[in-house]
Amino acid sequence: MARGGLPLLPRIDTARCTGCGWCVAACPLHLLSLELSAGRKASTLHQAEACTGCRLCERRCPFDVIDMVAAPAPAPVPDSQ
Repeated sequence: MARGGLPLLPRIDTARCTGCGWCVAACPLHLLSLELSAGRKASTLHQAEACTGCRLCERRCPFDVIDMVAAPAPAPVPDSQ
């Protein structure tokens, strides 16, 4: 958990990602995959709400292109009055 109680999510620097797939293999929940974009592969997070913030993808990346960041705060619920 990040400060403020928000969960941590992986932020992938897709410009530097080599598409090696090590982070994909490390994710125990299979939330990462390699996507083809602009003619090259890069890791992509799917179902961010299911991510536990375990940091295994960040630790496994040999190129340090994954940082764990606080998830965005949920949008406030509109007042019904």
